[in-house]
Formats: sequence, C-alpha cells, structure tokens
Amino acid sequence: MKNITVIGSGSWGTALAVMLDKYGHSVTIWSWKQEEADRIIADHEHKEYLPGIKINDSIKIVTDKREAVRGADIIITAVPSKFVRKSISEFSSYINKDQIIVNVAKGLEDGSLLRLSEVLKECLPQCKICTLVGPSHAEEVGRNIPTACVVSCDDMEVAKMVQNEFMNERFRLYTNDDMIGMELGAALKNVIALAAGMNDGLGFGDNTKAALMTRGLAEIARLGVKMGGKSETFIGLSGMGDLIVTCTSMHSRNRRAGILLGQGKSLKETLDEVHMVVEGVNTAKAAYDLSKKYDVEMPITKAINQVLFDGKNAEEAVVELMMRVGKGELD
Repeated sequence: MKNITVIGSGSWGTALAVMLDKYGHSVTIWSWKQEEADRIIADHEHKEYLPGIKINDSIKIVTDKREAVRGADIIITAVPSKFVRKSISEFSSYINKDQIIVNVAKGLEDGSLLRLSEVLKECLPQCKICTLVGPSHAEEVGRNIPTACVVSCDDMEVAKMVQNEFMNERFRLYTNDDMIGMELGAALKNVIALAAGMNDGLGFGDNTKAALMTRGLAEIARLGVKMGGKSETFIGLSGMGDLIVTCTSMHSRNRRAGILLGQGKSLKETLDEVHMVVEGVNTAKAAYDLSKKYDVEMPITKAINQVLFDGKNAEEAVVELMMRVGKGELD
C-alpha cells in the first residue's frame, strides 16, 4: 500500500481518492480553499462536486502545499488543464525526484499547445510523469462501479507499478507506451462531445450523433498520428472508449454544455448553468490551432470553434458539415 496525495479536490480527484482509500492506500486530498476543505471534513462528502459519495475520516483533507505532498509515494494531479502549470509550479519546491506524478487531467495548454505531461515535465523535471486516462465518470468511480482505464509513462516500469497499486476488483488499469496518442484522445474527445451535445440540443437523432462520433474520432486519429501517436491507441480506452462515454452520458459536462449550446444559449449562459469546468471549451481552440500547425483537416473541430467563439448558429454549422465536398471515407 502507498501514501498517495491528490492535488485537486474536484469530482475526479475526489472520486479517485475515495476509491484508493477504499482499497487500502493512505490518501490525502489537497484543496486550494480552506472553506471547501472544512466543508468536506464536516459533511464527510463533497456536496458541490460529488454529492452522495461518502468521504471517510481516513482521507486527510489539507490546504497546506508542503504538508500535502510530504511523504507521498505517488502524487495525482487532478486540477483543470488551464491551471496545471500554475498550480503544480507552486508545489515544485516541495516535490522530490522519488515521488511519482500521475496526471489525470485531460486537456491541452492554451497558447503553448503542449500536452499536459509536457507541461508537468517542465514544472517537475526531477520526477517521473505518468498519464492516466480512459472512460471514467467520477460519479461512477466514486460509487465503486467497474471501470477500466489506461496508464502510460516514459519509464514503463513506473507505469506498471502504478497499474499494480491502483488496480482492484472494480478498477482495472491497462498500460500503453503511447502517451502522445493517449493524451490527445483524452483531450480532443471533449471537443467532439460538445458536438454530440449540440446534436441533442438541436433535436437531431442517433444517426447524426453516430456520424459526429465516428468522423470526430477520424479527426482525432489523423492529428494524433501526425503528432507521433499510434493509430491503434485511438480505438482503445483513451480514444474510442472515452469518446463513447463522454458523448452519450448525462454525467458528461461537455455533452451537457453542448445540449445547452444547441438549444441556443450563449457560451457564458452555458458555462454558468453547468457550473463546472467544461474542458472541451478550453481545448477546442488549442485543437484547432494544432490542426493548422500540423496541416490536418479537422472540419468538426473547426465548426465547434465557430459556434463557441464566432457566434455561428449550431444548426447552420451542421448543414455546412453535411454539404462539404464529397470524398472517400478513408481519404
């Protein structure tokens, strides 16, 4: 059993903490706000982000950065993608080279277009950095519902160690040496989930959603392979698996946001109503910038950006996608 610290007290970090505590690890959660930490301790529950899931007294809740990571064997970074650099840089002087970092956030850094493992390597050059992604709603992991994910690291022996420590009867973990493909699949599926939600908000059907998901995965894979990922990764848990769960479930905040946008709400109104980080919005612009940088055609990603940031009507965007020049499916 390991000493594990989770940096970030959102739904996913909290769910992983609950799961790891249940299976015998010594777990600490770091919260950025004392008021939030006090509420979690008092309620034995994170009522804002993970209601109905009991947080045992055995899980330590702290706000002090040095205290949070002192003695940790594994540190899970579970802050939203746009806060990764700032948050982890503030921890860097307290983290030593023997502590393993497992990032579970999904996204790209705006501006630099870096994958989150690349950001973490810049912040924590002394550490081994792992990425853990896959089809995994926090609400279900917190309720101990069987889930399968995948973990990667430049040092695959470290990835196998994380696999052995995290895996249990309700949480299965595979390894994959393609961190590039895994991270891109996990990040970009959130953009396609926005499109799937818009489909529902517009009142379109299963045919439309299936087309968006299939062609969306083709876009993700084209870019991923161009950037050095393996095509096989995109039909695995971090590609097709995560895409399916994010595009079809009401647990998905990206799909919920897309529904509101499809119903005609503005981006601000949508984000206010969802009241949680919608990673697809943060990732959409970076994904489109990457498509231009690598000269990869990504029409759905482009259309999503136009709806989000240029005021394009969602139904009009669908019509334009349908009326694009005919081409071969595998072209």
